[in-house]
Amino acid sequence: MAQHNEIEFEKEIAEYLAAHGWLYSPSGTGYDKERALFPEDVLGWLADTQPDQLAKVVKPGSKDLAKQQGQLLDRIVKVLDTQLDNGGGTLNLLRKGFSHLSAKLAMCVFRPESTLNPKRNADYAAVRLRVMRQVYFSTADNRSVDLVFFVNGLPVATAELKTDFTQTVADAITQYRTSRLPKDPATGKPQPLFTSGKRALVHFAVSNDEVWMTTRLAGEKTHFLPFNRGTETGGAGNPLNPTGSRTSYLWE
Repeated sequence: MAQHNEIEFEKEIAEYLAAHGWLYSPSGTGYDKERALFPEDVLGWLADTQPDQLAKVVKPGSKDLAKQQGQLLDRIVKVLDTQLDNGGGTLNLLRKGFSHLSAKLAMCVFRPESTLNPKRNADYAAVRLRVMRQVYFSTADNRSVDLVFFVNGLPVATAELKTDFTQTVADAITQYRTSRLPKDPATGKPQPLFTSGKRALVHFAVSNDEVWMTTRLAGEKTHFLPFNRGTETGGAGNPLNPTGSRTSYLWE
């Protein structure tokens, strides 16, 4: 019953986002857990917005197409894994883009301040936001995280969900502290999705009643902060929602 309720909660969030312009993957199919990327959206974004630059490093019709694509993705991984103060990490890549051989490529376009530049407006409209359910993140086994949110194939947030019929938000926090870590605690193998600043930037523990968040996973030392709105009387938590979960503001 607990698993069934969580699945319905996942579907509610994902289907809401899908109805409001997000791409929706009902499973983790296509996720590259070694690189912690969704390659289809990375390559699709670049092809849609910068085909000339992309063609410099991924030659259309080449017999080495898959190899060239892999080299491009590996270059992105190298940038992501670079220390943040040296220009690496997810935010720097989204803001500044990257170079690969002779190409200079942007990984995102943020909302333009005006509508005077048609190309920039079109690129902004082409940004791929994706929600993916049950993402198998571990390089050691088949553990999955409930939801991952991507921008142009780069993971920017994760969420573990608990329904208040069966568990509490504290159970989701415990999951993050014990098994959603930059390195698998049993094998020491990397789990790059959870490396601070270098893949997902924030991790949400979500129940029907409360949301808590952290930007750095460090085992039992992980510090979660409330991401709630407060109640009508000024207390902690969230106000009643007559049409659904108290936490629906998070995805709406």
